[in-house]
Amino acid sequence: MTKDESLALYNAGPKVLVKILCDLSRTIESQQMQIKALEIKIAKLSKNSSNSSKRPSSDDITKPKIKNQKGQKNGARKIGGQPGHERHDRPPFTDSEIDKTHPYILTACPVCNGEVSMLDTPPRIIQQMELVEVPIIKEEHRSYPVWCDKCQKIHYMPFPVNVVKEGLFKERLTAMVAYMKNVCHASFSTIRKFIRDVLGEKVSRGYLRKVIEKVSQSLESPYSELLNRLPFEERVNVDETGHKENKVKFWTWVFKAEMYVLFKIDKSRGSKVLIDVLGKEFDGVLGCDYFSAYRKYMKDFNVTMQFCIAHLIRDIRFLTTLPDEQTKAYGERLLDEIRNMFKVIHERDNMVQEDFTNALEKAKERIITAALQNVPGQLNKDGKEEKREAKNMANRFRKHGKAYFEFITTPGIGPTNNVAEQAIRFVVIDRLITQGTRSIKGRKSSERLWTVIATCALQGRSAFNFILQAIQAYFNNDPAPSLVPDTS
Repeated sequence: MTKDESLALYNAGPKVLVKILCDLSRTIESQQMQIKALEIKIAKLSKNSSNSSKRPSSDDITKPKIKNQKGQKNGARKIGGQPGHERHDRPPFTDSEIDKTHPYILTACPVCNGEVSMLDTPPRIIQQMELVEVPIIKEEHRSYPVWCDKCQKIHYMPFPVNVVKEGLFKERLTAMVAYMKNVCHASFSTIRKFIRDVLGEKVSRGYLRKVIEKVSQSLESPYSELLNRLPFEERVNVDETGHKENKVKFWTWVFKAEMYVLFKIDKSRGSKVLIDVLGKEFDGVLGCDYFSAYRKYMKDFNVTMQFCIAHLIRDIRFLTTLPDEQTKAYGERLLDEIRNMFKVIHERDNMVQEDFTNALEKAKERIITAALQNVPGQLNKDGKEEKREAKNMANRFRKHGKAYFEFITTPGIGPTNNVAEQAIRFVVIDRLITQGTRSIKGRKSSERLWTVIATCALQGRSAFNFILQAIQAYFNNDPAPSLVPDTS
């Protein structure tokens, strides 16, 4: 509005001026509300893995890295071994492991050509490994026909049961295919190329699928044994991630007990899966994030939960990105108290158990107090609650605040759900490479093989050796090996 237009309005009289001012006031108020709503929307759209439960792969990887004063990216370091790191050397082969020895002995002095004599000291050694030219052996089983005059029929001696079950691939070759498929994340096409180019034989992808099915059947008993034990565990951590089957959305669930890990793929992401796996009488502590399925399971069956504080911190950080200053300050107060609690946790080795527990209890009380007191909030002219993000956080603590601190009185359960998230990480890699499964059989084989791989890694066992033992037992109709750790 120009100066002349303003003067014309003034000369038009009070009624016109008041009407114009009221219209302008309503317009400004409406625009302020729109701006506030847009600022909140921008904050929500700006969520990433550091201030929400979004996965790290969803972050914007094109953002420029923040550089420090020296011009280096934060966290950047020289490649190779770092100062202070312990050197790792491969232990040499023992004499019993050596298949062939090549001796090198001087017959004359290399300098003066004089006579030399052997010394009673160890030789210098270089050890090597090599693939044999044909790394597989080929066998043929022959059952010759015989004629029976009494029956007037031709008879053949039956092949051994294990030979029939094995088919073309014997035990080690079958285990190798399963290892390459699920540990090395190789596709059937890649395994087929390896067998063709390295082993010198041709097989179809369909046959490799049949090989994996044999492995899956050999692991049915070890998998079921863990599945039946889960409801009786004192502590279990749970997490879930997406899975595709013929482009249909499924979910891979991971259940992490103290000494084993179990995977289950299901169409549901709801509490139904928890009921199916853990049952309605689960009496242990369940470590998980704040996803609604866990809260429903907690409410319906009175299950003790340890909600992940790492997820809580990300949700509080989101409050500090909102435009409202009171909400920001509320989030900062909460973060400060949680930082103080982790300072206590980091001082654990310098404290006796009683003092440590008391310090954690006091930190817990301060966090809950900060969450429930001085919560910003106000009603707009329509009576609707504003600053509801802070109110939602306060309500979370009001309803489930205790469930964030079960780790204080429950030995063995941590304040975060990191152990479950770490256990499921290699499955996410497998999903990106293999693009999921195509059938119920594929789903079952993935569940069982992933369970073996993660459990063997946790127990320090060889996944290949366990798969081989299971296959040998299956081919010979023997009892399958167990994934339950031997505590005797």
